Amino acid sequence: MNKSKSPARSESKTESDFDVVLGFDMETDIGSFTPFYEGVKHGTPHILALLKKHDILATFYWTGHAAENNPVMVRRVRAAGHETGCHGLYHETLGDPLFPLPNNWPILPSEVEGRLRIATEIVRKASGEQPISFRCPRLWGSTKVTNVLEKLGYLTDASFPLYFYQKPFAPYHPSAKDWTRPGQMRLLEIPNFCDLSMKSHDPYQRDRDQWPLFRTKSAAALMEKADSFIAFVKARKQRPVLCFYLHPWEFHPMPRGTLDFGECRVKTLPFIVKNCGPKALAQLDRVCTLLRERGGRFLTARDLAAEHKARN
Repeated sequence: MNKSKSPARSESKTESDFDVVLGFDMETDIGSFTPFYEGVKHGTPHILALLKKHDILATFYWTGHAAENNPVMVRRVRAAGHETGCHGLYHETLGDPLFPLPNNWPILPSEVEGRLRIATEIVRKASGEQPISFRCPRLWGSTKVTNVLEKLGYLTDASFPLYFYQKPFAPYHPSAKDWTRPGQMRLLEIPNFCDLSMKSHDPYQRDRDQWPLFRTKSAAALMEKADSFIAFVKARKQRPVLCFYLHPWEFHPMPRGTLDFGECRVKTLPFIVKNCGPKALAQLDRVCTLLRERGGRFLTARDLAAEHKARN
């Protein structure tokens, strides 16, 4: 596995203006709404080629089910030098739900540890690497989840939905009593960036968020939010960290309209599948170029945690 060419290892903090963590959530197509893995099978190779072009190492967060059903792709991603992380067992709701989503009730708190243990072991066996970075499906994390992650030896969690909580806006060690507040845990919580300066018109603040703007509008539209976040954080004398969340199914054409599953039909809203495939790939290519031009430094969640520990 080639780790020597990682920009995270070759660029020092003084040579860049901000850090970028690209995270890919390896799950079924269109999140929880299909049982298919066309995105993992056909979208992932395009992602790997793009990352190689830009000399970027990223973190791939696998659900246990995705890893178990796509072991060749798991190993291919790791062989390219990328970090292997975990994304739960079945893309179920592990933490606190932020907005209504029918038939997606959170699992019981008593189930969290067992499911995460199983998912972690599946990902470890499939990849040959012990995952130390995690992200909750939908960014729906919780204090229970972070305490279980700490117990299982995880060092990073990229579940924090900044658009909803709005602070903390920089990586922090959470409190064991409230994961949304700084504390003394070993785990490093990495907020997923958003536009904190805009006026929101959504009851859940979702219009502040980054996703899926890069493909539904453009790379330039996403960079407007990124630039706003960078300016917001720098004005408060902290180093910006742009943590992205993306999915392999966004880089392979997804079915439009109604999906028939026998006992039910799922009708996808247009924005969910808009521009999945070549256009999404072209826009992410542009995003990577623009981030580098602005002085961004790409690194994995694991490397970010290691640097944070060394500094503190």
